[in-house]
Amino acid sequence: MENTQLWYIIKRSTGNCEIAPSHLVRDDDPEIIEKWGAFASPEEAIARRIGLIRAGKCQPQ
Repeated sequence: MENTQLWYIIKRSTGNCEIAPSHLVRDDDPEIIEKWGAFASPEEAIARRIGLIRAGKCQPQ
């Protein structure tokens, strides 16, 4: 059985977006304003996060 980890980009109430593995992302977390994903690798999530920063949806850290 293959163990595949999925990754999400989550926007916190501070406006910063961070990349987190799926087991740490909860739908009932009040700190998470918005989320994007799931992505197959952290590298893909990083590339998408750069696009979100350029689009003005996330603040750089």
